[in-house]
Amino acid sequence: MKRLVIKIGSNILASPERGLNIERLHALAKDIAEVVDAGHKVVIVSSGAVAAGLKKLGLKEKPKDIKLKQAAAAIGQSSLMWAYEQNFAGFQKKVAQVLLTRDDIENRQRYINAKNTLFTLLSYDVIPVINENDPIAVDEIKFGDNDMLAALVASLIEADMLIILSDVEGLYSKNPAHKDAELIRCVDEITSGIEKIAGSAGSAVGTGGMYSKILAAKQANSHGIPVVIMNGKKGGLITRLTRGEKIGTSFQPKAQRLSSKKGWIIYGVKSKGVIHLDDGAVNALTTQGKSLLPSGILKIEGEFEVGDYVRCVNKEGKKVAKGLTNYSSKDLERIKGKKTSEIEKVLGYKYSDEVVHRNNLVLV
Repeated sequence: MKRLVIKIGSNILASPERGLNIERLHALAKDIAEVVDAGHKVVIVSSGAVAAGLKKLGLKEKPKDIKLKQAAAAIGQSSLMWAYEQNFAGFQKKVAQVLLTRDDIENRQRYINAKNTLFTLLSYDVIPVINENDPIAVDEIKFGDNDMLAALVASLIEADMLIILSDVEGLYSKNPAHKDAELIRCVDEITSGIEKIAGSAGSAVGTGGMYSKILAAKQANSHGIPVVIMNGKKGGLITRLTRGEKIGTSFQPKAQRLSSKKGWIIYGVKSKGVIHLDDGAVNALTTQGKSLLPSGILKIEGEFEVGDYVRCVNKEGKKVAKGLTNYSSKDLERIKGKKTSEIEKVLGYKYSDEVVHRNNLVLV
C-alpha cells in the first residue's frame, strides 16, 4: 500500500458532553505518524467539527436546524484543526485543512483542482485533513455523510485502501449488542443482504451508522479500492493493519475497476432528471454498447439543460445508466420517440444524433 485514506468519525473524536477527545486524537496521531514513517501517504477525512462546536455552544445533541448546525461547525472547525496541528506536530508531521462541498466535486474543473492540491500536499509529506465545509453547506449540496466523502476522496486520489474507523470492531452478523453476534471478517461482495445486516441507525453525534459505511465501501470497491472497517478506539490497529494483519472487516474490490472519470459521473455528480427508456434502448445501451438515441425515449422527468447529468431507467423504473445529455428536457419532450433524421425538422437545429453519447455514459 502507498496511498491510504483514513476516515475518522465524530463518535471517535468527540462527544457533546466533553467536546474533543484529545487523548484519542493523540493516540490516532501517533498511529498515523508511524504509518507515514513506514512510507505510506495518508489523507484523513475527519468529522468532529459539529460535535466540537456543540460543547462550546452548550448543546447536548446535534441540532436539526441547519443554521445552528452551521454555526456549531464554524466554531468547532478551528478547534478540530488546532487539535490536529498540535498532536501531529508532536510527531514531526505537518497537516493541512481542506474543506469541500458537493459543488467542488460536481464541477469537473474544481474536482481536478482538488486532486492536484491533494497530490501536491502529499508530495511535500503533508497530511491533508479533509472535512465537509459545513458552515456553508446546505441540504442541496451536502455529501450526506463523511463516509461517502471518504469514498469520493479515495477514488479522487486513486487510493490503495480506504480505512473507516468505527466505534465497533467491524461489521457483525447482527447488532453487536446481541451475545451471539459474530464479526464478519471478509466480505467478497456487498449484496442487499449485507446492506440489510448493516441497518441504518446513526449516533447522537454523527450523521451515519454502519449502513452509510457499507455504502461507502461499496462505492470504493467499484473503483477497485479495498476497504476495511475497524475499531478506531483501540491504539495500534492501523499500524498492524498496514503490516498485513487481519483487522476488522475487509471488503474486497471489484476486479473490473471504474475509471476515475466514470466513477466521478456515477458518484460525484447529482442527476438533474430522469429519462425513461423502452426495451430496445435498454438493450442497445446494456448489451450493444451504443449511445442513447431519441427514438428509444418514452418519458422525461425533471427539468435539465444541455450538459447536465441524467439517469436513464427502464420501464419498471430500474436504473440502467447515467450520463451527460446533449439536449435539454424541453427539447427532449419534443423529440422523444423520433428518429435522428427528424431532430432538425422538429427543433429547427440539431446538436448531435445522440441524446447521450456513449463516451459520456456509464452503465449502473
